[in-house]
Amino acid sequence: MSAPEPPEAPVAPSAPDEAGRAIEEVLLGGRRVRTRQDIAERAGVAPERTVEIWHALGFPEVDDDARAFTDADAEALRAGERLIAAGLITEASETLMARALGHHLSRLAEWQVHTLWVWMNRDAGAPPGAAALAEHAAALLPEMELLQRHVWRRHLAAYAERMLVDAEEAARAGNPPRPAEGKGGTEPSREAAGVRERAVGFTDMVGYTRLTRGLDNAELVRVLDRFESLTGDTVAEGGGQVVKTIGDEVLFVCDTAGAAADIALELTARAEAEQGLPQVRSGLAHGAVLSRFGDVYGATVNVAARLTAVARPGTVLVDTAFAGELAGAAAYTLRALRPVSVRGYSRLRPVLLRAARQRAGGRAA
Repeated sequence: MSAPEPPEAPVAPSAPDEAGRAIEEVLLGGRRVRTRQDIAERAGVAPERTVEIWHALGFPEVDDDARAFTDADAEALRAGERLIAAGLITEASETLMARALGHHLSRLAEWQVHTLWVWMNRDAGAPPGAAALAEHAAALLPEMELLQRHVWRRHLAAYAERMLVDAEEAARAGNPPRPAEGKGGTEPSREAAGVRERAVGFTDMVGYTRLTRGLDNAELVRVLDRFESLTGDTVAEGGGQVVKTIGDEVLFVCDTAGAAADIALELTARAEAEQGLPQVRSGLAHGAVLSRFGDVYGATVNVAARLTAVARPGTVLVDTAFAGELAGAAAYTLRALRPVSVRGYSRLRPVLLRAARQRAGGRAA
């Protein structure tokens, strides 16, 4: 039996006024009228579990007796419980999933609210009130949800197709899951654990800190927008995947070293041809990469980052494993450089990568 409907009562002390509640009702699909105990009972989970999930999503502490939750919060918790019951996830992985969702979607939500607010303030005069914000949000929310759902499903389809191709290639190569020693079941492959051989690349803008000191906010936004557009378009065109952009730096991955090399060289050429955009430099590495909740980890990622830090403007450095993947390819020239000492690696051996058509003159990185 579900809990009875609670009477109208003040919500958390920091909650918005009546106008603000109207906006929340539009965005949350109902008012915040339930306590933590209410949603725990409705979802069939322990109250301490709701605290863990709430924090993982990135939301601040809420008093146990504050009416800070909606029926939709309880339904979301029930959905997680159904996934656990089906065996798809565990409690631990649900928390990790919540953390990843909260991290990525909070950034998207911040951008969307900021965009709406700027649009509403485009005309001179008094700022729009809560009623106007609620009206616009109600009109635009279905459109935004439609777009997000469509893009999400397109990415699901793309990853599902890629996983099926990988599985078929592994089967043809005779690499099915291996029986685990001393156990009755099977040991998951590295691919099943999220580990694959991949090429990893970092590209950053040279002199970004110095550049920002001489730009106003509007000019800085223009530079960042152009950098993100240039890197995003180039990586997508080259068949790679942008993992994340952090200020002046982009992290991307590719299935092959050749694709990553082409992307890095193209990024260098496009940045040099772009007016008002600094030169870029790139570091590439190849090896085992752990993919986890939309991010990538491992020594290969670390090496690519270290190579970027020591690369000179307008150059691309790769590690020896990456160079080995390109050995014999006529499209590139590779030149081993002196070992360097960087954080975590006392003798990292960079290799300078150039397109074969590029003249070999000029200063090495």
